[in-house]
Amino acid sequence: MNGQIMSDQVLLTSYLQGDKSAISSLIERHSRRVRDYIRMMVKDGDTAEDIFQETFIKAVRVIDEGKYADSGKFLSWILRIAHNQVIDYFRAQKQNRQVNESAAGYNVLGTLRFAERTVEDKMVSEQIERDVRALVELLPDEQREVVMLRYFSGLSFKEIAEQTNVSINTALGRMRYALINLRKMIQEKNLILC
Repeated sequence: MNGQIMSDQVLLTSYLQGDKSAISSLIERHSRRVRDYIRMMVKDGDTAEDIFQETFIKAVRVIDEGKYADSGKFLSWILRIAHNQVIDYFRAQKQNRQVNESAAGYNVLGTLRFAERTVEDKMVSEQIERDVRALVELLPDEQREVVMLRYFSGLSFKEIAEQTNVSINTALGRMRYALINLRKMIQEKNLILC
């Protein structure tokens, strides 16, 4: 059988019926998207690869235990597992975490620079990154999750809605309130983000 044209559901059924190569085809089909998502979140190739492996190990374990209910959304499900693995990683690394421009949400507020940076620019941007990351961390969980998925993972609002099990309007509303809250916190703290 050709794994390229078989649906995720057909591959899962084949795997559960004993075709061990079917799970390899399924993993291969979605590996790039999952790997890219994890890399965008953790910004470290080795760490991303470890999390990638753990993601699929966990997924196969859940499938083997019969706990996966196929709803035609395997990619959303596997991305959710990857997202949870990334969160677990950051929780474990919280005190040693280094934040870069993208992970800090610097582009959320439209303040990216395109010119070469001087030492002063670098120092200022590092402070801004810390400030923005701290603000994003203060958002309610649902709002923080939407910001992370949209700006750091590059997911569409439809994908965010599927991954978080809410409607598109709810995902859009959470983003709207997250941006309102970020702007409010920036004003309250008199931060200058440029």
